Amino acid sequence: MATPVLEVHNLGRAVTQDGRVKSIVDDISYNFFPDKIYTIIGPSGSGKSSLLRLLNRLDEPTSGEVVFHGKDHCDYPPCELRQKIGYLFQTPYLFEGTVRDNLLYATKNLSDESIKLLLEQAQLKPEQLDRPTDNFSGGEKQRVAIARLLATCPEVVLLDEPTSALDPSYTEAIEKLIVDIVAKGKLTAIVVTHSPEQALRIGKEALLMVDGKLVETGEINQVINEPQSELGKLYKQRQLK
Repeated sequence: MATPVLEVHNLGRAVTQDGRVKSIVDDISYNFFPDKIYTIIGPSGSGKSSLLRLLNRLDEPTSGEVVFHGKDHCDYPPCELRQKIGYLFQTPYLFEGTVRDNLLYATKNLSDESIKLLLEQAQLKPEQLDRPTDNFSGGEKQRVAIARLLATCPEVVLLDEPTSALDPSYTEAIEKLIVDIVAKGKLTAIVVTHSPEQALRIGKEALLMVDGKLVETGEINQVINEPQSELGKLYKQRQLK
């Protein structure tokens, strides 16, 4: 039986808003396995991105734990953890300079062969390597961000609505790129998306969140089209309107 690469046990995060304590991630448990794409879906404000940020300590949990390869992720130095559990933001944040500068920021001693491979993986052109990224399109910037993410050789990639800030013409290309990268590298990808259609295109399993809680999990088509829980059925109804 396969061993999970990432385990979540009774994970929670509570914050204080207007003098009241609010649970934005509420007692979530789940196991993530290698070589699979998971999608986290749910209405706006349901805690999807908040859960994702807890998985590599961009935020700290107030209860429960995240276990990476059998060890509490708080036992890893944060930089080491974030190299192995990489995060791709909704908006591609690049450092000043060229594509090469961004790749070397992630891993200083990249060989020319490694850089060439990263360009190929992210479907960037060789002639773009030493160009400043200022004038790149949104889709090109996201490819650079993906190449930089891969430069640290992650085992898990966390993708927070990776196409929502892009022109729709780039959406399909970036989706295909993500699927291809996960398959070739046998990575674990956890993708937050506001779009059930996107989840169906790229995911294998889905996690449906409502009000910070995990209300339904399973094969993507079942969770979206044949939900078993009342909250899952309500989410489907609202998506069809």
